[in-house]
Amino acid sequence: MLSLYRKSLLLSATLLAVGSLLQAAGVTYRGGNGPGRGKNIVLVAGDDAEYHSEEALPALAKILAVRHGFTCTVLFSINPGDGTIDPRAKHNIPGLEALKQADLLVLFIRWRDLPDEQMKFFIDYFESGRPIIALRTGTHPFELKTSQTYAQWSWDSKVPGWEGGFGRKILGETWINHHGNHGSQSTRAWFAPEANQSPILRGVEDGEIWGPTDTYEVRLPMLPSCHPLLLGQVLSWLSPEGSPVTGKNDPMMPIAWTNTFTTESGKTARVFTSTIGAADDIENEALRRMITNAAYWAVGLESVIRPKANVAFVGKYDPHSFLNEIYTAGLKPSDLAMTAPQ
Repeated sequence: MLSLYRKSLLLSATLLAVGSLLQAAGVTYRGGNGPGRGKNIVLVAGDDAEYHSEEALPALAKILAVRHGFTCTVLFSINPGDGTIDPRAKHNIPGLEALKQADLLVLFIRWRDLPDEQMKFFIDYFESGRPIIALRTGTHPFELKTSQTYAQWSWDSKVPGWEGGFGRKILGETWINHHGNHGSQSTRAWFAPEANQSPILRGVEDGEIWGPTDTYEVRLPMLPSCHPLLLGQVLSWLSPEGSPVTGKNDPMMPIAWTNTFTTESGKTARVFTSTIGAADDIENEALRRMITNAAYWAVGLESVIRPKANVAFVGKYDPHSFLNEIYTAGLKPSDLAMTAPQ
């Protein structure tokens, strides 16, 4: 029988080994002082290098950690051959063990075909009733072709009761189509009726959010459990000065909303979705404010959301445009670590 001392050493070694594996698979930004101190957020990136979630999520994670106190771990689609971040690696997101200790999941992946052992970490999280934030392609994160074990979670699921998979069942909508013209029409966000009272929009002005990406289509009316916050006005060009496009804005599509999802065990999860949120979208300060507010709301801290909390970028932020699907190759998660206080 192991002595208490030896058991303690074994446990410490195990925790260190797990921590080392997570550090190799992702990057962790330790929370400083702030209302989020003690809360763990896991952000998962991988969208084929179109909307550059591999750039957006580390930037948001640093804001949430340094400015607001949350400890944030960012995981990536990883090339299994060399361990580098590869947004097009659809079959491998290592480090998902971090979801076991997560208080919030931020999901910005697209059509990942993950092995069962990795999918199970997601499924266990979803079924735990803990909160979820989905950004842009987070409406259609899974396209499960290799294994049918979790087929109902696939974006195009036809499983009875799970039509539309994760997106439709959990968020309120899956991928349907582009509503604005992709690459030539942008999006101005306006408050949905009665949404100005939401703590998620605290400190955000009506019409202040603009992004160069186009509006996604959703089915109207949305599910009764969904509450639209922002409506996307399709603009004629990739500029905030673009004019509203005739025929595309009657009605306007919801581009941010909340939902509640009740698990089979009866647990209810808070869910927030924003289909605006690409790497160049979040250059808009008001959008970063809304996403930061949503993190507070998701973990039950909405009462401490300040109207003009600091959402400035931590360090330099110069993202790729969604019009450029070239990404910065050769980076490992450890290359994104913060080396000095900001």
